Amino acid sequence: MLWIPITVGAASLQVARNALQRGLLAGAGPWGATLVRFLFGLPFSALFVAVTWELTPHPRVTFGAAFWVASALGGAAQITATAAMLVSMRRSSFALGTAFQQSSILMAAVMGLAFGERLAAGAWAGIGLVTLGLFSLAWPRGQDGPRDWSAALLGLVAGAGFAISSNAYRQAAIGLDHSHPVLAAQITVFTVQAMQSAALVAWLTARDRRALWVAVTAWRSSLPAGFFGAAASGLWFTAFAMSPAGPVRAVGVVEMPIAALAGRRLFAERLSAWQIGAAVVVAAGVVLAALPAVLG
Repeated sequence: MLWIPITVGAASLQVARNALQRGLLAGAGPWGATLVRFLFGLPFSALFVAVTWELTPHPRVTFGAAFWVASALGGAAQITATAAMLVSMRRSSFALGTAFQQSSILMAAVMGLAFGERLAAGAWAGIGLVTLGLFSLAWPRGQDGPRDWSAALLGLVAGAGFAISSNAYRQAAIGLDHSHPVLAAQITVFTVQAMQSAALVAWLTARDRRALWVAVTAWRSSLPAGFFGAAASGLWFTAFAMSPAGPVRAVGVVEMPIAALAGRRLFAERLSAWQIGAAVVVAAGVVLAALPAVLG
């Protein structure tokens, strides 16, 4: 049950990171803003590994082929998902962009079946309710012309990417050291962020040096984004090492009301009554999804 407060902490830190990344989107573009969370998070991830290693009794890790494959797959999926999420936020709002990417909940639960993970009927009911609420949020309302589905579709792309990365990271951490999930999670975070940073720096060097320059020189915003990103990832990975990805993603929807408040204060955004109602449905689904784990 410890994974539940860990997930809530991860979601809260993730909102702070997303807000800082969104501020960099105009100058650095989606790929430059995506790089920030990985490159500037590396020093903090290394620190977290060192601390958890010292605090872990008799650490034993095995870097097998499965770990590297799962880490690479999860890293690539997360890069794509982060860029899609940031563009979705720009085309809708900070709060709705956060909501759309929560489509990862159902996808993560379904993908978990491939790894032999089974969820209680109540958890599936909660995940279904969350999905219904998210679909209601995605439906464009009050438009006379053609409906613009681009933000929602990008949210689905982000959700699929986060669903793949969630399950991949869980398998990587479990394979690394099943008996020490916190240490395994921190090592996986550092390894993945190093791979992601190298890939994005190489890509931007070849394709968009201006975006790379903006991302690196905006260190006053980039460094805090890196810290919040590394801390959030460390907690997410720890939760994934302790629980199947579906319930973790469901509880992680707690970031939606936090994002709504942040969007209102930082970006002067407002939610309609319909959107607030749909968010309540999503919250009810979160409770249902988490309840079997709490009672168990």
